Amino acid sequence: MNQKIIPPFEEIFSFENLFKSFKEFEKGKKNKPDVAEFKSRLVENLLSLSSDILSGNYRHGGYFHFKINDPKPRDIHKASVRDRVVHHAIYAALYPYFDQKFIFDSYSCRLGKGTHKAIYRFEEFGKKESQNYSKTVWILKCDIRKCFASVSHDILKKFLADNIKDERLFRVVGNIINSFSQGLPLGNLTSQLFINIYLNELDLFVKHRIKAGKYIRYADDFVIFSRDKNELESLLPKIENFLKTKLDFDMHPDKVFIKTLFSGVDFLGWVHFPRHRVLRTKTKKRMWRNLSSNPSKPVVFSYLGLLKHGNAYKLREKIENMIELQHEY
Repeated sequence: MNQKIIPPFEEIFSFENLFKSFKEFEKGKKNKPDVAEFKSRLVENLLSLSSDILSGNYRHGGYFHFKINDPKPRDIHKASVRDRVVHHAIYAALYPYFDQKFIFDSYSCRLGKGTHKAIYRFEEFGKKESQNYSKTVWILKCDIRKCFASVSHDILKKFLADNIKDERLFRVVGNIINSFSQGLPLGNLTSQLFINIYLNELDLFVKHRIKAGKYIRYADDFVIFSRDKNELESLLPKIENFLKTKLDFDMHPDKVFIKTLFSGVDFLGWVHFPRHRVLRTKTKKRMWRNLSSNPSKPVVFSYLGLLKHGNAYKLREKIENMIELQHEY
């Protein structure tokens, strides 16, 4: 496999590349007023942006703040179109380089990964560690408290500086990080990459320092499998100490537990058992609430697609019946 490198600074922020970044950014957003306004003078705006960055005069602007429920209340901070074009250019340049450094079993915001791959990997590890469900397997489940909001800018910049050797590129990246007062804004595309770079240090610690063989991480949720409960109990304080001292993170006090697979383990919206998984009650309630308020085809098919990944035949049948009744009236 060819080693990926970070493209030259002039190439990342050339007019041609910023135009490509804008075309990628505008997908699904063409009807947004701010996007339409930026596009009305696209060539002029992109030439000005390229000139500002290449001359060292670029400064990231502020954010528009709003709240969403997805599923819990979240604060979203949206940057200007101009800045989001820069985010896309940075992401496209850095993602291939950093992705090759990530461990296999990191599944969040990565091409070819995602929640479905993570839950099937969970099933695979459960089967292997329990020797085809003939032995008891224990699972340590952890959640990092306020992960995005708790990211240390100084620590993140150190990880980035170890890899980004072009000072001009590092200044632009640092400008994006400094544009937000604390942590990482959920609205930035770059935040998805930065959080994986940050938590890759945890992944490497777990895999190579404390040598946990069967480990899966999706964003701020992670699990470790073992047939020895005592082993997991001994790993927990080591992980907590690493998170605190190296990443300035805390575990979520109410979301850390050690359970057997046979008793059911809640992970990524599903409760996992040895030979099946069922939709988590909260996920199920949210699904019915969303379907009631918006029973459109895309929403229905999205949930029907989700339910294919677990033991949810009756739920799928119920949704299909609900849609048939709506067509009748």
